[in-house]
Amino acid sequence: MGIGGKGEPRYVGIGEAIATKLASYGANIVLGYTSASSKPNAEALAKDLESRHNVKTLPVQADLGTVEGPESLIEAVKSSKALLKPDGSFQIDILVNNAGVAQNNLLPAVTVAQFDASYRVNVLGPLLLTQAAEPYLPRDRSGRIVNLSSVSSSCGFIGQSVYGGTKAALEAMTRTWARELSERCTVNAINPGPVLTEMYAGNTPQFKREIKGWIEHSPLMRVRPGIDSQELIDDAPISGGRPAYVSEIAGIVAMLVGEDAAWCTGQVVCANGGMLMLH
Repeated sequence: MGIGGKGEPRYVGIGEAIATKLASYGANIVLGYTSASSKPNAEALAKDLESRHNVKTLPVQADLGTVEGPESLIEAVKSSKALLKPDGSFQIDILVNNAGVAQNNLLPAVTVAQFDASYRVNVLGPLLLTQAAEPYLPRDRSGRIVNLSSVSSSCGFIGQSVYGGTKAALEAMTRTWARELSERCTVNAINPGPVLTEMYAGNTPQFKREIKGWIEHSPLMRVRPGIDSQELIDDAPISGGRPAYVSEIAGIVAMLVGEDAAWCTGQVVCANGGMLMLH
């Protein structure tokens, strides 16, 4: 978290953290963003990653909540020729399905519009993007796909009929793709709990009270004086502990896309500090 305009906090998103982490390992990066207002930030991040890590980057605007958006993203990357291999071929080694929206509402108040928007971005988007990327995946099992799920798929949080359902669907697709794409890549999901992002900061006090008990019993969410910020320490009695830092989520993605993770596929991997312990 940094400081944005007019003294307001600027939260680093999970996608930015993942891009930064993978670039630090030498991966060329495609930065997908939705709205034109995000273009300056995406371009600034691209230049920063190129300068710091000597990698190639390509910001691409595409709305993954539309039917056309996922394919347009892949075609834009391919046609730009910026990330072609030395022999002129085009290959996608790593795909991270990170785009997501959360619209919490109690059952009587859930609308069709909320359902449609959530499933378009959180379920149809990853499906169509993976479908568009499939022809360009490696053919030697070296590819990696990581889907960003959530503990909400399993916890039954109040107000998350729709959001939790989208993430459960994504986990189901993860297992199917792990089988269908087994000769091309591994496919895994991770399931963050609360993460220090703008989305988490926007949660209502009621929702934060609902998940406080979960946080209190998560072994790695206890605050650490002298390590965690004073703001998180002061907030702990209210929230139950600290959320994850985006770098901690990015580190688990990096672990799953490395060569040493070649024997792991079809899994939902813990990225929540022990908030959820299943299977």
